[in-house]
Amino acid sequence: MSCYRMSEEEKKYLERYDISEYERPSVATDMAIFSVMEAAEAENFRKLPKKSLKLLLVCREEYPYKGSWALPGGFCRPGEDVAETARRELFEETSLENAYLSLFGSFGEADRDPRGWVISNAFLALIDAERYQLSAGTDAKEAAWFTVEVEASEVKKEVKENYAEIETEYRLTFRQEETGTLLSAKVAERKTFCDYHEGVSYTITENNGLAFDHAKIILRAWQYLRKTLEHDPRIVFDLMPELFTLNRLQNAMELISGQELLTANFRRKIADYVVETDKVTEGKGHRPAKLFMRNLNAFYK
Repeated sequence: MSCYRMSEEEKKYLERYDISEYERPSVATDMAIFSVMEAAEAENFRKLPKKSLKLLLVCREEYPYKGSWALPGGFCRPGEDVAETARRELFEETSLENAYLSLFGSFGEADRDPRGWVISNAFLALIDAERYQLSAGTDAKEAAWFTVEVEASEVKKEVKENYAEIETEYRLTFRQEETGTLLSAKVAERKTFCDYHEGVSYTITENNGLAFDHAKIILRAWQYLRKTLEHDPRIVFDLMPELFTLNRLQNAMELISGQELLTANFRRKIADYVVETDKVTEGKGHRPAKLFMRNLNAFYK
């Protein structure tokens, strides 16, 4: 805590203060945990395995939304900071203690949870999932990785002198390759610009298999990840193992950005962030490739 010292007058005020006069919400965290992983089956062992952007979801064991799929998360414990809650929940689901973890939004609509007023602090997490074992938490019967696909279509665009309104529909699809489970949702995004100031709202218009307002949270996480990558390529390294090929790094950046990158431009962009090692890939059935590692001097500054 801070070194602030209360006066005697302030202490007497707080002794009389009754915080129970105000209704208080429950505080929780939800985590959008992304990874880049190989497809369930490789089409040709001589070709590089196809990768896809995947999201970790858990199937709820208890009501509400029993049997629906949700983001991992949980309620804050007494005396626990929301970041501590997120790290604890991440460890319980993946056994991972250290990972990229960033708060990207708070969700507190009055009707978002049928159990009552719950404000959720949403975190983005990035991991190299192939290094860790999943372990469903206490309120989940299953944890699984789902391939994520997001399609956007502009519905409305109205621009005036000092006002603009843009509506976009996002269709989210989640596939679990091993079991064939398919989930989907549609989220409407409405942006308004009044005197050049932006306001954004989101509404779930269709939901098939996802719990709570998690379709909205997932979309926001995906947008946050993509926007962060635009100005800081270091974020994609949290999806990599300690040693990686430049092809794997480029593929991850393309999956997140949704754009195919020219190899020469990509290598110029990440040149300061990587160091070539004397190791190469082995036993993959295709031509060996050089392995690289992070240039720590570019990360620790």
